[in-house]
This record gives sequence, C-alpha cells and structure tokens, in this order.
Amino acid sequence: MRIQIRKIQWAAISLVILISACGHGETMSGFSTLSSPDVLSDNAVGDFKQANEESKTTFSIDVDTASYSITRSTIEGGQLPAIDSVRLEEFINYFDYSYDEPELGFAFAVHTEVGSATWNNDNRLLKIGIKGKTINAEERGNSNLVFLIDTSGSMSQQNKLPLLKKSLNALVDQLTIDDHIAIVTYAGTSGVALDSTTGDQKDKIKQAIDSLISQGSTNGESGINLAYSLASANFQSEGINRVILATDGDFNVGQTNPDALVELIKSKAEGGIFLTALGFGLYSNDYTMEKLADNGNGNYAYIDSLNEAKKALVDNINGTLITIAKDVKIQVNFDPAVVAQYRLLGYKNRILNNEDFEDDSKDAGDIGAGHTVTAFYEVVLQPNIVAASDVEIASLSLRYKQPNEEISELIEATISDGGDVSEDFLFAAAVAEFALILEDSAYKGNASYDSVLTLSETNKGADLRGYRQGFIDLVNKAKLLE
Repeated sequence: MRIQIRKIQWAAISLVILISACGHGETMSGFSTLSSPDVLSDNAVGDFKQANEESKTTFSIDVDTASYSITRSTIEGGQLPAIDSVRLEEFINYFDYSYDEPELGFAFAVHTEVGSATWNNDNRLLKIGIKGKTINAEERGNSNLVFLIDTSGSMSQQNKLPLLKKSLNALVDQLTIDDHIAIVTYAGTSGVALDSTTGDQKDKIKQAIDSLISQGSTNGESGINLAYSLASANFQSEGINRVILATDGDFNVGQTNPDALVELIKSKAEGGIFLTALGFGLYSNDYTMEKLADNGNGNYAYIDSLNEAKKALVDNINGTLITIAKDVKIQVNFDPAVVAQYRLLGYKNRILNNEDFEDDSKDAGDIGAGHTVTAFYEVVLQPNIVAASDVEIASLSLRYKQPNEEISELIEATISDGGDVSEDFLFAAAVAEFALILEDSAYKGNASYDSVLTLSETNKGADLRGYRQGFIDLVNKAKLLE
C-alpha cells in the first residue's frame, strides 16, 4: 500500500499507516453519579455519514479497557451484558497488537491496514493503530505515587478489598528505590496509612497494605483531597506524579456531587498530578469512574481477578504510570470521490466537533508508555471504485501534546487502500464483531458467534499471555447464554 507522510511541526511521532475498513451489578449506593450521555443508538453517533456531505470526522483516542473486563465478569456470572455497557473501543483496546515500535527518538508509530468488513463483505474496514514508545523501569525516573484506597464497609467482599490488597502487593513487587509510595484510605473519615516511602522498602509497604480493613461509610471527597495534598507535598518536578484510586465507586458521605470531584481532579491534572482509576466489584454506572480518569489525564481499568490486576499493574505498569502524550485527537478526511459512506465503530462518548481538532483548550485522550490504541471505520466505497486497488481514500491528521506542554503538535498523512491484512487485523475485527453482537448494533450485518470464533481461533497468534484464548473462551460462554 502507498503511504505519504507530511510532518507539519517537529514531532515525536513516526507514522507507518495500516488501514482496515474493518458496567454492571449494584448501583453506586448514595452516589449522585455523573449523568452518562444518553444511550447513543446507531442512528446517532454510530450511524453512517455521507462523505459528500460531511467528509471529516474527529475523535479523541481512548486506552481504557474496563468495559471488556466488566462484560467478562457479567458473562461469567451467567448473564449477557446490558447493551449500553458495551464500549466497542474498550473491547478492541483490551488486547495488545504487534505494531512496530517507533523509530528511535520518536514517541509514536501509527499503523493502518485495510480489508473487508468481516460482517459485511461489501464494505471495507479501516484500522488506525497507534503504538506508544516503550519505556523500561530503569528509564522511568522518580515517581510520586499515592494509593487512594476505599476501605468502606461496602469493600468487604472478596472481589473488592481482599482482591485489591493482593493487586497492590503485586504492584509493589515492581517498584524501585526511585518510586515513592504513600497510602491514603477513606471510609467515614480519611487517613494516611503510609507516608511517602521509597519502593525498596517493600516489607513496610506491604505491611501497610495488609493491615487495611473495611468499615464505615464512604467519604470520597475527604480521601481525594487528602491524597492530592500528599501528592502535592511530595511532587517530583521531573518525574511521575499520580494518584491511583481503587474503589467500588460507592461515595455516600461528603461531596457526593461527582461534577465537583471531576473539576477537582481536572485542576490537579493541569498541575501535573494525574489519576488512574481501578474499579473493584460490580456496579452499574462505571461511566463515573471513566469520567474521573479521563479528566485526570489517566486510564481506567476494572479489576475482576488477580490475573487482571497483574495485567494492569505488572505487565502494563509503565503504561499505567507514564503518560507519553496527552490530548491526542485524530481527524480523518475521506475523499468523497472514492468513499460514499463511513462510520466510526465505538468511541461514542469520544466524538469531537471538527473545529475542536485545532482547539488546544479541548481535552482529549492520553497515551501511556508502550500502549497500543486501535480505531476502526467501516467504509462504503463509491460504485466505480475497486477495493484494494491502491487508491487513496482519506487523509489522516493527529494532534497531541507533550505531557508538560499546552501547545499541540500536528502530524498529517495520506491513507490508501490495498495490501494483505495481518493476523492482528483479523483478530481485532473478530473482537469488534463480538461487540457489535452484544450491543445489538443495527449494522452488525452477518455477524455471528460462529464467525467470531472461527476468525479469532484462526488468528490467535502466539498469545504469550493467554488473553486471546480468554477471549475465545468468553465468546463460547456468551454463545451458550444467547
């Protein structure tokens, strides 16, 4: 396939383009949850757009994965997920893909592929994949981490505080003398369970974790204020500053207005203290946790097992802790002479107005070290265009900011159809097809569990950590429930 790249400003990004037209359970008791956007039907954000009427499309990237693990817990509990809990992009981004590393000195590589839509062979799939540069532990630099731990009575269940303690102990094993750790707890009142301590004092840190008990109501406001105060007091001007919130989302004492909490977290992020949100136990409005993490320039994961904890806090620890770029926006401009219609799969609460692309005051998604981010468009070509014919179908623009900068940098590239697709492309397409089935999309076409299974089993690849086999097992369970 043919690729043309134009570098508009100096930028820590390398582009290699690949194209492919390719929450749940208990209510957050007493917590006035953020209003989740109205459930977006396919006739809204996910509908096909006419390229001759609206050729540009803009969205914010997302590296959250919680929707997939919440869905997994729901299916393993014997139920199919609620339609509005399925966020397709979080299904796809749960898995790593073998995108090449950026060239030396660059922050990103961007890869694309194009192939047939597996659920509708008449359409094309456009895949845009971003790979953040990998940073090793010894390159991480000093870190200032504050664990903000919910120790309220609602956290007593085995899949909550007991699992949380095991998860944090697994994280502690990854820490070095350059990592500084503090622990703040919150229940009826908040307190400091551990003052800032270097990561080589593992026994001391683990003792503090193991001594945590659940009791009382949940004063989220008090805990958050104390955690950020402690993070500010130990601020590392050239390092990592992050609050790691671990909770079942049950805020019922103090400031229960999450909009006010969002503003607090957003203001702290602007000052260089970012937020990671970890959800434990099943709850209905995970949108709130997602929103807190988004405004904290961080990421949101749902921990339903020790294996999932190790994925987020051990295997992907540097991606969890180190932000390499913030406010990352993508804009695709389709050529109406080649493309008749297009639609973005997923990212329903990440859509931006086209004019927001050049507005640096508009918040967008963030990328951690080593993270991969993937987005899919389903494309209908004009009748006179032959698929996979090396024809240019769109241009791509990407804006991002360095973690400590407020002025964005711009990358531009052109995208052409053509070329063979990879195992990664086909496996990712299978994951997207599964999400289309679960959300009962009006555009699921010929999607079926059998198709998903055949595609994912054939294209599982090396699967060194077993995540893809876990997906196959999950699809089989969903098929039985259906």
